[in-house]
Amino acid sequence: MKPDLREQILTILAEVPVGRVTTYGRIAAMTDGATPRLVARALRELPAGHGLPWFRVITASRKLADHGGADEQRRRLVAEGVLFDTRGRVAKERLWP
Repeated sequence: MKPDLREQILTILAEVPVGRVTTYGRIAAMTDGATPRLVARALRELPAGHGLPWFRVITASRKLADHGGADEQRRRLVAEGVLFDTRGRVAKERLWP
């Protein structure tokens, strides 16, 4: 991945406010050529101790992606006041931007 594209993705990620979520696709749309898969890749490659709110990124269906950190992601979102419906989706009102 090009370093400037990665930088765009991480800059957008840093802007997601507390208590809100965004999708891989929304982040991709705000860049100069990223795809949702590239956004996911950038998040997977974050170094330990980075401090970026990776857990605020969800799928287009407003659910958590199936990955090893999904339980931690859910805990962090709930701690910020983000609730899930019975189908595991986040309310549309929580989407940013």
